[in-house]
Amino acid sequence: MTSDPAVRIEHRIDALSAPTAHYSEAVSYGGLYYIAGMLPVDEGGKLFGGDDVTAQAEQVFRNIGAALDHVGCTFADVLKMRIFVTSIGDRAKIDAVRRSVFGHTKPVSTLVEIGALAVPGAKIEVEATAALPK
Repeated sequence: MTSDPAVRIEHRIDALSAPTAHYSEAVSYGGLYYIAGMLPVDEGGKLFGGDDVTAQAEQVFRNIGAALDHVGCTFADVLKMRIFVTSIGDRAKIDAVRRSVFGHTKPVSTLVEIGALAVPGAKIEVEATAALPK
């Protein structure tokens, strides 16, 4: 990876399942690292956690962790998250997982309830923006 923040880089993260459409899993530019919406899927692209939103959220944050690790970032570098859920009633369970992952770090966040996600049975999708290490 180039250290020049003015160079746009599209990242393919081997630890994650391959994208299912025309998009990058992550893009770095201008000192920021943009992570596409991560779903609760394993490396093979299969839904993880069944109907359990806590297990799904844990998988989503493992996937985000892999994306962060790809460029030397940690959850402490995350500045913003957008969380999409199929039921706003799952907020407390998801927040418990977030607290365990982020500890004292509190990125800005938006929570949006939507009708469905791209993977049937998925209850959560999270995208993130992080500051790249200098």
